[in-house]
Amino acid sequence: MPNTPLFAGLVIDEAGKPAESAFIGSDPCYVVNDDGFKRHIPAEQVDRAVLAQMAEMMKGSEDLISEQAAKMLGQEDPFSKAIIEQQLKNIDKQFDALMQTGIPEDMRAYLGMMGFKVVINYHGEIVRVEQPGSAGGEGDNE
Repeated sequence: MPNTPLFAGLVIDEAGKPAESAFIGSDPCYVVNDDGFKRHIPAEQVDRAVLAQMAEMMKGSEDLISEQAAKMLGQEDPFSKAIIEQQLKNIDKQFDALMQTGIPEDMRAYLGMMGFKVVINYHGEIVRVEQPGSAGGEGDNE
């Protein structure tokens, strides 16, 4: 388990207030202020739910994503594209590794600057994930 919540600094409550990071023993938590009562929500619960949403959004688009990733890396050969595509198809294993290592602080800062936010309620349930470049909100067509 990482020593901080995976999305520390990127989680807000429904009122738009940032959720703090704290620990209960050695377990990282997000802290949501519920009218003066600080609710400690296990970070793993929120983090895995966010990662599951991200994986769901990628499903079926692995080919396109791997092609674009290969272009960005300057590795447009078929072998690099196939390797990236295979990694995307096994994204759950990648997320398990990410849960262990955490997201570097500078990457979290970059995500925040780009507008990435996770909105949770005081039960720790994800209300929505705001991602850069996605429509988000009620207008989504699924």
